[in-house]
Parts: sequence; C-alpha cells; structure tokens
Amino acid sequence: MTHVLVVNAGSSSLKVRLLDADDNVVTTLDLGQWAGAAETEKVARFVAGLPRVDAIGHRIVHGGNQFRAPVVIDSAVRDAIAGLTELAPLHQPRGVAGIDTLATVLPGVPAVACFDTAFHATLPDAAATYALPAAWNRQFGLRRFGFHGLSHAYVTRRAAELVGRPAPRIVSCHLGAGASLAAVAGGESRDTTMGFTPLAGLVMATRTGSVDPGLVLWLQQHAGIDAARLSHVLEFESGLAGLSGGSGDMREVLAGVDAGTAAARLAFDVYVHRLRREIAAMTAAIGGLDVLVFTGGVGEHSAPVRAAAADGLAYLGVRLDEAANRAAVPDNDISAAGAAVRSLVIEAREDVEIARHTRATLTGSPGTG
Repeated sequence: MTHVLVVNAGSSSLKVRLLDADDNVVTTLDLGQWAGAAETEKVARFVAGLPRVDAIGHRIVHGGNQFRAPVVIDSAVRDAIAGLTELAPLHQPRGVAGIDTLATVLPGVPAVACFDTAFHATLPDAAATYALPAAWNRQFGLRRFGFHGLSHAYVTRRAAELVGRPAPRIVSCHLGAGASLAAVAGGESRDTTMGFTPLAGLVMATRTGSVDPGLVLWLQQHAGIDAARLSHVLEFESGLAGLSGGSGDMREVLAGVDAGTAAARLAFDVYVHRLRREIAAMTAAIGGLDVLVFTGGVGEHSAPVRAAAADGLAYLGVRLDEAANRAAVPDNDISAAGAAVRSLVIEAREDVEIARHTRATLTGSPGTG
C-alpha cells in the first residue's frame, strides 16, 4: 500500500492530498468553499486525474467515547460518526460528507477514519474528569476529549527526530484559527487545553477559549441572551476578533498593534497571557519541560507571538535566539545557546499522520497510537 488520499473536511472547506509511500505530496485539491455533496463533481474530476489511490484517510474531528483509535470505515462506523454531530456541530457533518463523497467517487477503495480526539484517549482520569456529579459523567459520557490530536501526535514524533532522541516531556502549541496545547510525556498525551468541545482553553481567532460557566449562565438569566445566540457569539464573534473589533487574523491584530490601536493591543496581550499561563500549566502536568514546539499557522509564522510567549517562560528554561526566531521557517530550532529547553518550529502535517494511521490500520501493523 503506497498512495494514500488524505481528506480533511473543515467546517466550510475541503483539503485533499495524495501522499506517496514516502509521504511526499503528489498533488492537492483545495476547495475554500465546500458544500458537501454539491461538490462531488469537482472531487470526481480531481480523482480521475490521480495516478493511483490505494487507500483513503479521513480526518474526523470528534470520536466521542466510542472511537479511541483509527478505524476502517463501514456503514456502521459512518453512521456512528454522524451520531456524534452534537459534540462538534460545525465539523462532524462535513467529515461525514467527505466520507460519503469519496465513497461515491472511489467505490471499493478502503477508507480509514482518523480522529482528532484519539491522541488524547491516554489522558489520566485526573486530567480527563470534570468535577460534576459522577452520575452525570457516567450517564452523558462527559469527559475532556481534547482536539488537534493528529497535529500534536505528528509534532511529538517530529520533535524527537529534530532533537535526535525521544523527548520525554513536550508541550506542543498548535496555534491557528483554532488553538490548543498538549502536554506529552513518553509519547502520550497527559493533558490538553481543549475539553468536551473545542471552545475551551486558549484564546482563538473567533472563539473565546475558557470562560467562567457562571458568566455564561448570567448572560442567559440576566442579559436575556438565549442559548443559540450565545453559542454563535462564543464560536464566531469572540476571541481575537471580538476583542480587537476586527479580524481574528493574528497578522491583522499585529498590524493594529504596530499602528497603536488600543483594542488590538489588548487582544494581543490577552492572547499571550493565556498562552503563557497554559504552557506553564501543561508543564506542571508533566513535571517539567524538555521541548517546546510551535506549530499551526500562527505558531509557524508569527515570530512576535513566539517571542512574547517565551519572554514569560524564562523560569522554565525557555529562551529563544532572537535572530533565529525572526528568520525561522519550519522545521527549525530557535533555542538560544545553552537554553535548558529546546524550542522548535515545526510544520503542521496532519496529512502525514493520517496517512501513517491509514496504512497501519489497514495492514494491522503497530504504531497507530
């Protein structure tokens, strides 16, 4: 099995990558506005021009309590994934649409579902459990699931390659429009910033990150904001966009900072404060830090964010080389000489992780975790 077609269905976009046996990208299809089944013809035209497809790997955001590892897709698995829509209403239906679309244009080609939540299935009970009534946790399957697991898993392996040994304690910072951290020890996720949904944790482009649940209840009970409106605001009108009064794009926020805009300055400061705090929290969860990794669109490309985060972490042993940080492109070491912690910039390659899981799942070989 060599060529794997990796399918990444976002909330409104579709990215398809054909990877060869060495995980080189052979060709790509990007649909910025993807309407699911309505776009089947575009996908079919793309697939018709491919040299070969041996297997299909799908990124699925939520696996719930049922899917804790990659799984071969059949009709029962497809329906079970669809049944988790309430846990990820923006992404799960698109993931199912991706499964259906590729099954239509490539019938008979084996397909594997790879879950963003699966990497965090190793969270210890102390990290995964909410302090809610135990009966509720059991009845409703409540726990901290965590997300961006495919990215964090790839970063864990790539960091070991770059430092020349398995790094015992890693904090992986996936910073993009969505953002989360993972505390990784011995190659396993031990804590993470997202929770039952992708709303928790860091400040994001348009998402709040963690807020006091009492505040949300107060807005419902005293400000008269209903659940549907609250859900929309928490997802789409908060984060950097909500604070800055403009875009959630970090590049535009930084331009506002340079222009002396107070709202942009506050948005950046809140973002960095939360980032530093959560990096320290992840470090505490694994008893120390050997490698700090920045990945994702912001993590890879925003030297000011990396510098601002590191400025508050010197006590943990994090020190960046200023010139290396400013000039950094993935995959590179941006640590200052003699720094106790290695700081790396690594390209996000969920596609490689999905292809790896797909091959391993279909061949029954180890290493799918």
